[in-house]
Amino acid sequence: MEKQRIVILGAGESGVGAAILAQKQGFDVFVSDFGAIADRYKETLVELNIAFEEKQHTVASIINANEVIKSPGIADSVSIIKELKKKNIPVISEIEFAKRYTTAKTICITGSNGKTTTTMLTYHILKKAGLNVGLAGNIGHSFAAQVATENFDWYVLEISSFMLDDMYDFRADIAVLLNITPDHLDRYDYKMTNYAASKMRIVQNQRPEDHFIFCADDEETLKALKSTKVNSQKCPFSIRKKVEGGAYLEGNNIHININPKDHLTMSISELALQGKHNIYNSMASGIVAKVLEIRNATIRESMGDIKNIEHRLEHVAKISGVDYINDSKATNVNSTWYALESVNTDVILIMGGVDKGNDYDMLKDLVKQKVKAIVCLGKNNKRIHEAFEDDVEIIVNTFSANEAVQVAYHLATKGNTVLLSPACASFDLFKNYEDRGNQFKMAVKEL
Repeated sequence: MEKQRIVILGAGESGVGAAILAQKQGFDVFVSDFGAIADRYKETLVELNIAFEEKQHTVASIINANEVIKSPGIADSVSIIKELKKKNIPVISEIEFAKRYTTAKTICITGSNGKTTTTMLTYHILKKAGLNVGLAGNIGHSFAAQVATENFDWYVLEISSFMLDDMYDFRADIAVLLNITPDHLDRYDYKMTNYAASKMRIVQNQRPEDHFIFCADDEETLKALKSTKVNSQKCPFSIRKKVEGGAYLEGNNIHININPKDHLTMSISELALQGKHNIYNSMASGIVAKVLEIRNATIRESMGDIKNIEHRLEHVAKISGVDYINDSKATNVNSTWYALESVNTDVILIMGGVDKGNDYDMLKDLVKQKVKAIVCLGKNNKRIHEAFEDDVEIIVNTFSANEAVQVAYHLATKGNTVLLSPACASFDLFKNYEDRGNQFKMAVKEL
């Protein structure tokens, strides 16, 4: 019998992981990347003797596939994807593919903001509780590669809407939807309803014994829920009202009441991750932990000792009474809103980069209240100038992290905060948001 052919588009962490698993499962595997393949991934492919090409997509070598696994970064509008759809060749995500080959249970976390923090916190609690658990998805090592080489009972997966778009039979044992705010609308015909529908795919195929954890304060989620059939047990969380079978805030205490006989109460002052957005993230992780019947003492301890994530509201230094905060992971307006909301001083805001059709209106009030000056860091800052010229006296253009930090240093006075929270992607001046954050930190350390 002839081997089934699997073609993988994109040779990053997810693509190479899918190739490892596909080869292990006995498929004829071919990897194609339109860009250059990073050396470490190329070495893996060569070592495993997996056929690949880079800097091109050879149509003839791709459209003879039985199935195609594509990287989440490749949009459906790309010509090779259109070609495949025309030929009715199934195109799926790495997560969909990997799930076929594991009996491990999955906790899947999505949302426009907070998903990395919530994923890390959930993983931290489960690991501390002694569960045999892996971490994958948008974070850490590829899910497919771990399915091929590890033997975990549980996975905590950070899932983006792009991954969800290519997931069909996949089922989450526990699904978490943190919030839905405008992001990546360029991939969804600039329609919020399309993007929301994509996020709601997190509950597809769930069964009555599964759980769906969501924010009862998020308007877009509540709107999307009206037109979505949810078969699993709903566990809401809220900081505004008391809810049943979920988590809520009362005064300064979080209550988790999944199981009436085993109620968890915890003061928000005990949380290692501070700020309003982290109360939401902690509630979501806490509900997951209670669904898995993890001891209250373990949950409390884990939530009290987790370290903050790099590039997400990461405190870099205090120099001459000025705090420097690296929030390079804020690649959308909503993340920047969270960052500004969590800072209680006057701010010198460093923002800008590749604008994904941003609507800066939601920042206006906070910018008026807190921002003394905006330092633009990007090739084209016209839209930022237009959005805030009436609200901020000083808006300066800079073209490197070093220059941005120098300018911010001269604009800041004792008691201020210099906040890098770009609200934009980083590809105009940097490799990725990590590179942007690292260059910012280097520049701060050189002050």
